[in-house]
Amino acid sequence: MRTFSTMLKNELKLSLRGMDMVIFAICMPLVVLVILGIIYGNKPAFDGANYTFLQQSFGALCSIAICAGGVMGLPLVVSDYRGKKILKRFKVMPVSPAMILGVQVTIYTIYSALSLILLYITARVFFGLTLSGSWVLFLGGYLLVMLSIFSIGMMVGGIAPNNKIAGVIASVLYFPMLIFSGATLPYEVMPTVLQNVADVLPLTQGIKILKCAALGLPIDNMLLPIIVMVVIATLCIGISIKFFKWE
Repeated sequence: MRTFSTMLKNELKLSLRGMDMVIFAICMPLVVLVILGIIYGNKPAFDGANYTFLQQSFGALCSIAICAGGVMGLPLVVSDYRGKKILKRFKVMPVSPAMILGVQVTIYTIYSALSLILLYITARVFFGLTLSGSWVLFLGGYLLVMLSIFSIGMMVGGIAPNNKIAGVIASVLYFPMLIFSGATLPYEVMPTVLQNVADVLPLTQGIKILKCAALGLPIDNMLLPIIVMVVIATLCIGISIKFFKWE
């Protein structure tokens, strides 16, 4: 536990110095929220809807930080340490792959939690946001989405041979999920063909969970996305630890 806390403290300082996650996980979702709030305000999501566009989009906005940390931040940091032989030094210390990945996951969990809190406070204070669903279900879904998306980053960072390959894989995963999963461009306004493509993306299923929880929709609508998220998390975590490369 002492080794974990020491690593966490040092890695968090390095992450804050880089400012990448502060920009993409904290500032970017806030900017998108403010823009949507100014444009749509408390307008209904569609004619006859009993919830607002912002209520419908809140879960998707919260997922931006998860996507940034899990798909871009986590794998690039781990693969960069591999390229700089830092992981090779860890290998001769009482540090396991699970601990290295766990420290990084904890850091990006902190970013995601801060993003969620800031988004809700901003939306509540300036745009009068209220969630009609259950906060317990929403937070449970949020944790599941974090676990699933972070597991993808753990897998990429754990097995990518170098930073360049990790960067390519991360970019191929990150930008389609950011744009087409509903995190920035609302899923509901997409053509049917594009929605079918978006459904293949893991984050799309995660956003469906958050949307159902935020709006209080029937829990039956969440079952398939939950199964998908659990399967992804189980497979990716297992692969990342079993095939973790020190160098």
